[in-house]
Formats: sequence, structure tokens, C-alpha cells
Amino acid sequence: AAGEGTRFGGTKQIRDLRGKPLVQHAVDAAAEAGLDEVVVVVGHDAGRVRAALRLPPSGRVVENPRFPEGLATSLAAGLDACDPASEGAVVLLADQPGIAARHVRALADAFRRSGAWIVRLRFRDGPGPALLSRAAWEEARALSGDVGARALVERDPERVVEVPVDEPAPPDVDRPEDLARAARGDG
Repeated sequence: AAGEGTRFGGTKQIRDLRGKPLVQHAVDAAAEAGLDEVVVVVGHDAGRVRAALRLPPSGRVVENPRFPEGLATSLAAGLDACDPASEGAVVLLADQPGIAARHVRALADAFRRSGAWIVRLRFRDGPGPALLSRAAWEEARALSGDVGARALVERDPERVVEVPVDEPAPPDVDRPEDLARAARGDG
């Protein structure tokens, strides 16, 4: 939740969608899936994003002062903030409100079964969120610029377990019209 929302025209993470801030959808999906901890990385407009959040008991906010350098710095900040006993981390973005607890549980279940380096959802029409095992964290921390876990998947696909999801990929909210579509429930 650290981005500037330049395509949106401002801090989209705090915009309302179905009665709660956009970022809250990701927090709720993680919490409802039963993950041990929820780490929210903030950067741009951190105070307003932090104020908009309702964290679960296992949740905390981490500020990424390097957010202007790109998504990779927020991924690293989130990984660095995870409990040292964590075996993996599910990476969710604040602009994907259609990712639900069932999706997060599917990632966690596949990771428990496979122990894979990375587990990623594969919707009918494209990839979804990923879970990075602790073994992938060093390489994830070494990423730079506006790239995330997808760069690791593309670099080393044979180490990735994909979890098929028989539904279309939930759309990202990148522009105001995307938020309006999501509010209407048509994509």
C-alpha cells in the first residue's frame, strides 16, 4: 500500500469500495485466511493510509521511506518486517480488492503441501498473487525498481508451483473508472 497512485490521480489505497478503504480488502483477505501475521507496507501518504486501516490483532504497519524507488523496496520492507519464524509470505497488493480469503488459503495450502520456492495463483486469464518461501526472500530483497515477485517467477519458472483457479483474474484498480466498475460489481 506504498504507491503514489499516479495513474489513479492520488492515494487510491484509501478510496472507498463497498464500505471500506481499498487497502482494507487485502488486509481482510489475509486475516480471514488465517495467516499468522499481516504486515502492511505504507509509503506515500503513509499517515492517511495508516489511519484508514483496521488491523487484525496479528497486524502491523511498516513504513517504507524508499517507496519512490519502486515496488521492489516495499516488497523488501515487508519481508524484513516478517516474524523471523515465518516460513513464507503471501504478497498482496492494495489495488486488487477481488482477491479473497479463499485465494490466500489456496496459496497457503499449496505451500504447505509442496514446500515450493514460490507458489502462485493461476487464474483462467492470467497470474495472481504469490507466496514466497523464505528461501526466495534473499532474491526478492535484491530486486530493484518497479518490479515484484513476478520478476522472480519469470526468471526461474521451474521453481514455481502454480495453483489453478477456475475463474477470471480479479481486475486491478489502477484508474478511477476501475474503482467505479468494481463498485458496480462488473469487473
